[in-house]
Amino acid sequence: MHAPFTASERLLRPGIHRSVALRVVSYNIHKGWGPFNRRLTIAEMREALHGLDPDLVLLQEVQGVHIGHALRHAHWPAQPQHHYLGAERWPERIYGGNRFHELGHHGNAVLSRFPVQDWANHDVSAHRWESRGILHCAVALPHGAVLHVFCVHLGLRARWRRQQLERLRELIAALPLQAPVVVGGDFNDWGRAAEELLALPLGLQDAFTAAGRRAPPRTYPARGLAIGRLDRLYVRGGTVREAHVLRGRPWSRLSDHLPLVVDLDLDVR
Repeated sequence: MHAPFTASERLLRPGIHRSVALRVVSYNIHKGWGPFNRRLTIAEMREALHGLDPDLVLLQEVQGVHIGHALRHAHWPAQPQHHYLGAERWPERIYGGNRFHELGHHGNAVLSRFPVQDWANHDVSAHRWESRGILHCAVALPHGAVLHVFCVHLGLRARWRRQQLERLRELIAALPLQAPVVVGGDFNDWGRAAEELLALPLGLQDAFTAAGRRAPPRTYPARGLAIGRLDRLYVRGGTVREAHVLRGRPWSRLSDHLPLVVDLDLDVR
């Protein structure tokens, strides 16, 4: 993977149409634990994410609060995980809690270098035993452009995911056709249902196939041989320059999923 763009290079890139160069990361952080829940990795995760220097970070399984972990683990962050991870790098840290219990809650989060104009967290839980959400943020880019970012974590069963994809499709279809869109997260999609139900009807591109890959990458499990193409990143209104899944250390030891990193030029004409 090429070195990240510097802040000055992330201004409008030259060309016939104006565009903004963005680096986007999508990552299921497994509540800050390693693949087998034996090792707290949130501090290493923070360092690794900072090293990527993305403009937008879409996170799933973010622990907002957990009283039990805070009492038992000396190195448990005093802040919610999205604030701990985003401190000093991403001034905008938006969290949507999905699963609430007596010890705390967890959900999705979006970290952004750019201002967030508005946001909403949509409950798309199929039933009370599996809480799921779609976090939608309207991000203000240079020169008046607004990027709509959707961070998702979908259900474990196909019929639940179908309902959730239909709701996500409704949310995106309600936007103006020219509005740029980024959708990322843990789709739990072992097949290609997201392509048929979401991407094709709405003109979204899978970032990895747009970058010349045959299919979305294998991201799960992080340790050993990844077999599941569970994590996806879709784009509308931009050109994907590069797309990578980060394998090997430290990523194989930080979470049970591997992160996606995508560099794109977003049209702001």
